[in-house]
Amino acid sequence: MKRFHVHLKVADLDASIAFYSRLLGAEPTRIEGDYAKWMLDEPRINFAISCRGGTPGVDHLGFQVDSEPELAAIKEAARAAGTVGLDEGETTCCYARSEKHWVVDPDGLAWEHFHTLADIPVFSSGTSASDNACCAATAPTEAASAKSACRAPAPAVAAGSCRPSGNSSCC
Repeated sequence: MKRFHVHLKVADLDASIAFYSRLLGAEPTRIEGDYAKWMLDEPRINFAISCRGGTPGVDHLGFQVDSEPELAAIKEAARAAGTVGLDEGETTCCYARSEKHWVVDPDGLAWEHFHTLADIPVFSSGTSASDNACCAATAPTEAASAKSACRAPAPAVAAGSCRPSGNSSCC
């Protein structure tokens, strides 16, 4: 069964945890120095926030699946949609070991499709526990300095290439 995934970049992790805990009516299922995650059943969502580089806002969206056959099916659907993405295979990110691939929509928004295999104690295999402190004063890790909290592919279109018509800010 699919679980919708949303990952936001935030400026203040503690304030965001407090806000989203009230908004979602639940405490996070995992909290780290730079990351928090809620695994909700109603609505069925994996909602994550982190303060790893970049401007606050939507980092990426995605679908988490429960099995390898579901991951293969969603990968085939992405191919049928004509998307080109990054197939990471088995990798580590967001305190988990997962099998995953990425696609980018026509507007450049990254979508992560993944099957979580296990929890791990660090954000990714390229970091140590001391590198996981939010907004640490030490040199940034590869994951912290990347555009995305994870390894999402680069946008497929240039920013600002779609302009709404008229005075509306909506399309």
